[in-house]
Amino acid sequence: MHTDTERCVRAVRSKDARFDGWFFTAVLTTGIYCRPSCPVVPPKPENMVFHPSAAACQQAGFRACKRCRPDTSPGSPEWNRRADLVARAMRLIADGVVDREGVPGLATRLGYSTRQVERQLLAELGAGPLALARAQRAQTARLLVETTGLPMAQIAFAAGFSSIRTFNDTVREVFALSPSDLRARAPKKNPRPTPGALSLRLPFRAPLNPDNLFGHLAATAVPGVEEWRDGAYRRTLRLPYGHGIVALTPRPDHIACRLTLSDLRDLPVAISRCRRLLDLDADPVAVDDQLRTDPVLAPLVDKAPGRRVPRTVDEAEFAVRAVLGQQVSTAAARTHAARLVTAHGESVDDPEGGLTHLFPSPGALAAVDPETLAMPRTRRATFTTLVRRLADGDLHLGVESDWPEARARLLALPGFGPWTADVIAMRALGDPDAFLPTDLGVRRAARELGLPSTPAALTARAAAWRPWRAYAVQYLWATDNHPINFLPV
Repeated sequence: MHTDTERCVRAVRSKDARFDGWFFTAVLTTGIYCRPSCPVVPPKPENMVFHPSAAACQQAGFRACKRCRPDTSPGSPEWNRRADLVARAMRLIADGVVDREGVPGLATRLGYSTRQVERQLLAELGAGPLALARAQRAQTARLLVETTGLPMAQIAFAAGFSSIRTFNDTVREVFALSPSDLRARAPKKNPRPTPGALSLRLPFRAPLNPDNLFGHLAATAVPGVEEWRDGAYRRTLRLPYGHGIVALTPRPDHIACRLTLSDLRDLPVAISRCRRLLDLDADPVAVDDQLRTDPVLAPLVDKAPGRRVPRTVDEAEFAVRAVLGQQVSTAAARTHAARLVTAHGESVDDPEGGLTHLFPSPGALAAVDPETLAMPRTRRATFTTLVRRLADGDLHLGVESDWPEARARLLALPGFGPWTADVIAMRALGDPDAFLPTDLGVRRAARELGLPSTPAALTARAAAWRPWRAYAVQYLWATDNHPINFLPV
């Protein structure tokens, strides 16, 4: 979008927050870059240049605006609706792969050469993987400086910088302030009593309807791993350097996020996974505008716009839970999962709630004696095949997955039909066009709305909803009175 100058200028002049994260405005006369909705008086069009990423602005020598804080914009919705090389690379960078494995590790995961990855990112985003990761480190550093009382040296390494000098230089270059100045400008707060606990705001593009989003997570919560407590969805997180506990609370203009981490180096990854869980980088206006073109869906969208797809923080975990949920009720699936968690999950301490375990890793589940699993023999075979493939690395369901290829691999496993593969594609892989024509709730809603109820006919009818069929599923599900559709009281 950043190449459409006229459209960008209109967005900046109208301070349209819907475009925050889509592009960034660099002002030639001041040397700063802003989000489109920046509250200051817009500069003259001839003084504006547009970049596709904050990293590209920084590469061009611009610093972040102190008023609109463009580094806190929602992420671009492009990376969650595409499955090409650039989108998959951006999801991996957000998940901290460059910091942990370097650019060669990023390229290996994507199956391309380092040179190809760098060339494509530079062409589309104006910055290579190192610059993009550096911009993310700067944002993490700012969060830690402003929301904790940690020493600067500890913040530098927690944010992923290799030295304190690099940390200081980067913060000054990006924000035109020293780390100490950033802390002095932050609102004064009481020290946090819980070590490693952070409170922050997760922005999103309005509108956001929290009912099905949090209702689904709460209704399907696995005891010990997830819970709804005091108006917040809470769960444990398995992270690269340790583990964490997150509490996510819907607010009118943001999601309140409280994170307790065993290792602060996991902060950017935890934030990225929470945003992905709640589908916060979606563009609800584009989705709803497309679905409103169908006269059957239009009243559903107008009644409660901004529905998101509830996703996951762990793709392998969700795949296991999808198998446990085959042809059983939500309550039965939770019971099966809770037994596995109690027997094979790693224990965690939760002084603020009732969480007790991390969900078992594929390796731990692969070691389970199949005869101890309380499920039909055919589903037992499906379960054991899945966890062994995940544990051996023969099947990988990470954020970098190619959606059609991953779906084909799932369908090749015994016991995997279209429903299981498609629900994993929708909620774990993040495919916004995944569709569930065989789902009982979808078929019931279709019948009540006068849509075709057979899978083939409904799939043909749903072609007009592409590329947002996963969101259409949320609107169809919302016609039922199942607890997944209601925000818990």
